[in-house]
Amino acid sequence: MTEASLCLTEYGPWTAAQLTPATGQALAASGVVDARPDTDAPGDPTRWQVRALNNVGVARIRDVELRIAPKLPIRRLFFLLGYTANPYGVKRPDDGEVQVAEGTDLLPAVAHAFERQADRAIRQGMLQGYRHTEESTPTVRGRIREPEQLRRRFGLALPVEVAYDEYTADIAENQLLLAAALRLLRLPGVHADVRRRLIALRARLGEVKALTPGHPLPRWRPSRLNARHHAALRLAELILNSGSVEHQQGTARIDGFLFDMNKVFEDFVCVALSETLRHRGGRTELQARGIHLDEAETIRIKPDFVWYDDSDRPLAVVDAKYKAERPGGFPDADLYQLLAYCTALHLPAGYLIYAKGNAPHAAHRIRNAGIRIHQHALDLDQPPTALLADLASIAAVLGDSVPAADF
Repeated sequence: MTEASLCLTEYGPWTAAQLTPATGQALAASGVVDARPDTDAPGDPTRWQVRALNNVGVARIRDVELRIAPKLPIRRLFFLLGYTANPYGVKRPDDGEVQVAEGTDLLPAVAHAFERQADRAIRQGMLQGYRHTEESTPTVRGRIREPEQLRRRFGLALPVEVAYDEYTADIAENQLLLAAALRLLRLPGVHADVRRRLIALRARLGEVKALTPGHPLPRWRPSRLNARHHAALRLAELILNSGSVEHQQGTARIDGFLFDMNKVFEDFVCVALSETLRHRGGRTELQARGIHLDEAETIRIKPDFVWYDDSDRPLAVVDAKYKAERPGGFPDADLYQLLAYCTALHLPAGYLIYAKGNAPHAAHRIRNAGIRIHQHALDLDQPPTALLADLASIAAVLGDSVPAADF
């Protein structure tokens, strides 16, 4: 069977597809989408039903190519992705805004944005810096590493164990730009003109060594010297970390460019809340660790967001959920989860924030516990300034619930 192409929408309806049994089973086991045999054709093993879950982007699994469109317009998604790409930096309402047509797919939009940012970064010249190197050479360069020379060479004069700092273009910043360009060039769906510019970018980075697949990404630090590279580097890291490219999930190899919308929404809510509460003092922690539900500290819990005062006493806890409220109300399991967080942190209130819903706010006082759980819903399909204003209103509720004397 020739390679098939499926166009899906995030959390959209089931879509009929004709697949080999092996491909259908690979899709079902991938975790990228949900797949099941078509119940309307029980005798035909090539008839399947496929539905997208929380991942958006492009993925190739065996002989089928998946294109999963987000529910949000691309320009709105880019704004949210800015918080994933730069989870600890201050944002502006226009950060991440990309001028793309409404019908543009996610991958072409990301490729175009990266190429434009990378070109802007290196247009004035290649960034260079000092790279520390330790190696064995037949000639002396820099400083001889005497302990290594004695340990490895047992008194032999050659080769020489040396260490030196080299001024080169082969530094972390350029390695990330090259790796992101190579990643995009391997994926289908990048427009021809953008592909040509990515090839030109690859040529301009010819002095830079390609990263070894599977190794951790090199670290870089924002500074005045690499200031014009910041946007391109954060987008490069987002591209390189975007899901399951060339990894094994069971027996199926997945080549992809995928964003987990659950994490995108969680990062946006938590980082934006952190920025909004900064003027109130204290500190905030995302994916808070070291918290246990039981006294023996065997049951670990990890709230999405905890606000502490200057003495590390918890002031508020928040959990972000990328799912719409059901017609009958918010899921009960979310309430139980937040109740556990409030109990463990000894807080009188907790906050659930959903991606859109049927009601803007609901509150429940828990019987025999004295705990109130607030539920809020954000409409993500609105201009960034309005979205941030809605989140600021939620932050105000958190801040007003804490007496000023607690700081």
